[in-house]
Amino acid sequence: MLSSRRNFFRTLGFGAAASAAAHWPLGEFAYATPFEPARRNDPHGAVRLHSNENPYGPPPRAMAAIRSAIAASNRYPFMDYEPLAQKIADFHHAKRDEVVFGCGSSEILRVAALAFLGPGKRLIQPSPTFEAMDHYAHSVGAKVISVPLAKTFAHDLEAMLSHADASGGLIYICNPNNPTASLTPRQDLDTFINKLPAAYYVLIDEAYHHFAGESGMYRSFIEQPLQDERVIVSRTFSKVYGMAGLRLGYGVASPATAKRIDNFLTSDGVNGIVSKAGMAALDDTEGVRLFVRRNADARQEFFNQAMARMLKPIDSHANFVMMNTYHPAEEIIEHFRKQNVLIGRRFPAMDTYIRVSLGTPEEMKTFWQAWDKLHLDMSMHH
Repeated sequence: MLSSRRNFFRTLGFGAAASAAAHWPLGEFAYATPFEPARRNDPHGAVRLHSNENPYGPPPRAMAAIRSAIAASNRYPFMDYEPLAQKIADFHHAKRDEVVFGCGSSEILRVAALAFLGPGKRLIQPSPTFEAMDHYAHSVGAKVISVPLAKTFAHDLEAMLSHADASGGLIYICNPNNPTASLTPRQDLDTFINKLPAAYYVLIDEAYHHFAGESGMYRSFIEQPLQDERVIVSRTFSKVYGMAGLRLGYGVASPATAKRIDNFLTSDGVNGIVSKAGMAALDDTEGVRLFVRRNADARQEFFNQAMARMLKPIDSHANFVMMNTYHPAEEIIEHFRKQNVLIGRRFPAMDTYIRVSLGTPEEMKTFWQAWDKLHLDMSMHH
């Protein structure tokens, strides 16, 4: 049973919520899309807003490449690897020996831990953030130092710097950050990296790069590199390219750093279907542009609906939103599960916040209906 119902009930703004639900502007989002109907419903009919996925599937060129590649599934994909690496390098105006790729960007994080961490080394990361690097660091015996985010939800770079002693290791920066969807200004990151002791490498996770937009606050470390051999940038095809289930990610770093990482990569960890799909996706600029626009529309509509209910989410620069419910997150998550809506897991450092991935207009309508049912259930017990 939900605790403190009366206090939580007051935070919801029920009159505004009812009004907002009655005026859901679904028609505004009903424009046509060239994406194939790649979505598949959950076997149990759940609305899946829990893993920051692209709800529309891969862009058209990638879908065509996937279909074509299936027929060659009996062949090993080795012959695709060099063209894929060169395609990524050309896409970013980088050199071939500056690119490594693997089974999702999570593999880039894993091999970075193997290359730069170990007993006596430190991983310094924000809290909360994407947990994979924490796990990989512990698995190689490194000391993990988690530094709470600043009040603005940016990385507290001064506090992180204070933990960077002579032991050396790795700094993990997820920007935009998962789960908060918040940004840390590029200028601050440049200053921070320049102050770091020489024995520290820095992994910049840009999984949500495409959603960050153009501003003075954000600039990619690939598109505008910092001339520092210690910087590694990871990207993924799981988000804007809609291929989370196929697993392809890559890293861009100096040749020497890339070689250290490459030593730990699985020699055949990328399959022949995603290698061809990834190359096609990089060419599908229109498909990517359309999804970025649809995500921006969905994000703005989420904020509209939240504000109508007197909720105030964290400003989002990604394809998900985090907001304070002023109530134990586990209970909110469980309520949505019972309504067949899956939302993000609990993040211990932010016990009353929930993370909601942005879905289709229909899926988001279901989310807000479930939220309003939470209000109705509480009002009956008031």
